[in-house]
Amino acid sequence: MELPLELIAFWNGLPHFMMQSLVVLVLLFLGTLVYMKLTRHNEMALIRAGNVAAAVSLAGAVVGMAIPAAFALASSVTLLDVAIWTVMALLMQMFAFRIVDLMLKDLPGRIEAGEMGAAVLLVSIKLSAAFVNAAAIGGGSF
Repeated sequence: MELPLELIAFWNGLPHFMMQSLVVLVLLFLGTLVYMKLTRHNEMALIRAGNVAAAVSLAGAVVGMAIPAAFALASSVTLLDVAIWTVMALLMQMFAFRIVDLMLKDLPGRIEAGEMGAAVLLVSIKLSAAFVNAAAIGGGSF
């Protein structure tokens, strides 16, 4: 009895799936660490202390990197290509942080103070940048 083609395709694709997932998850983890080092406040300490604004802000950065990374994974042909676009997503998240910091003045202080309004605005800018970045990676044409 022969195995169904779907199971054969799954078995053949499993190593690629595992490698791609591992690479992107490691890049997201490293990107999150870099993001946390580049911000002036200590997100993890704030989150451990119950600061919801810090949690929302960090979650926005992680999701903001994951969206373009997912699009890169879906449209790229090499892991290096995915890595380059994931690094670009990190840079976009830092740019979004700086834009909101300029708009609100002392964004790190506002996040430390638990200001949800600042965190929500920051997340909306981060996710907007992520969606635009993801669409550009996905290869829209003019």
